[in-house]
Amino acid sequence: MKTAFAIRHVHFEDLGTLEPLLRQRGYEVRYHDVGLDDFNSVDAESPSLIVVLGAPIGAYDEAAYPFLTDELNLIRERLAARRPLLGICLGAQLMARALGAAVAPMGHKEIGFSPLTLTAAGKDSPLAALVDDQPVLHWHGDQFAIPDGLESLATTPLCPHQAFAVGEYALGLQFHLEADTRRIEQWLVGHAGELAQAGVDPVALRAAAQACGPRLEAASQAVFAAWLDRIE
Repeated sequence: MKTAFAIRHVHFEDLGTLEPLLRQRGYEVRYHDVGLDDFNSVDAESPSLIVVLGAPIGAYDEAAYPFLTDELNLIRERLAARRPLLGICLGAQLMARALGAAVAPMGHKEIGFSPLTLTAAGKDSPLAALVDDQPVLHWHGDQFAIPDGLESLATTPLCPHQAFAVGEYALGLQFHLEADTRRIEQWLVGHAGELAQAGVDPVALRAAAQACGPRLEAASQAVFAAWLDRIE
């Protein structure tokens, strides 16, 4: 059986709309909950797919969150083995660090629903479904540089690098394509402090989630299906 192993840092930041797609395609989905499960028990190569999910911490915060050292080592081993790997938000930042690229604060937050601008490489990638001003959910204050030898796949006015790929087997996404807008309330409550600090109105964010939901889910399914087709 194919296995999808998801590293989860915050309980509600899970696989979202990606999970039912994985199950439909025959994957057994397993979660590794950071802080509860031991990274030393994780085999970097055996799962068919590893997904590293998001969290409201920095990819460079090993001093405060020592587990990040083990997580980075796992990602390095996975990349070295050229085995399928998907990084989302913090996960993508950790992938960039594992590949030698810098991750640093942007000096501002990017939170809300807005479209991407795909680069030429992005238009020739699984992200090609994110056209026609398709909004996606952004929720971050850090950014990654593009690792040497790779290309940026997408950009926004607030963040110049939104995605990169390593061959066909690894994909890093700064934005939350997996987020299930039907569960936006969990995000609004779980990150209430960050929203208040950034001056983001939860009422407006909730309304945007409701307006974007169906179209965003269709686009996310198209992107993830296209990428899964490549790694399978």
